[in-house]
Amino acid sequence: MLIGEYKNTIDDKSRVSLPAKFRKELGKKIVVTPGLEECLFIFTLAEWMKVTKRLSSSEGELSFLKSDRRDFNRYMFGRATEVEVDSVGRILLPEFLKDRAKLKGNAVFVGVEDRVEIWNEKLWNSYRDKVEKNLSGLAERI
Repeated sequence: MLIGEYKNTIDDKSRVSLPAKFRKELGKKIVVTPGLEECLFIFTLAEWMKVTKRLSSSEGELSFLKSDRRDFNRYMFGRATEVEVDSVGRILLPEFLKDRAKLKGNAVFVGVEDRVEIWNEKLWNSYRDKVEKNLSGLAERI
């Protein structure tokens, strides 16, 4: 299970070290894709295959027949990239994904059970503070 919050610096070559706690579970190849709320998602290859199957399935209908599904799938699949983890645990973030998540300087890695999210530190702090203020209400609704 991927859990916890860690901070690492993105270097001038767009490389960032995966937190040591995540490296073993993620493996040597991962998929990085745009996430929601201005972050990036990191999936293991096995988990990405599960996500792919869920996104492509539409209860017996062809997935490309629904406009919303086509739009979302184009965005998620079209902007996803397979990334290798180097021998010291770093990944190279493609510029288009770095720009999408406003990543520079410090990046925050958040383990969310089946995926890791990468956040711009300021955006993460703001998002986390907003969620914390409404935590009781969120807990009650779920």
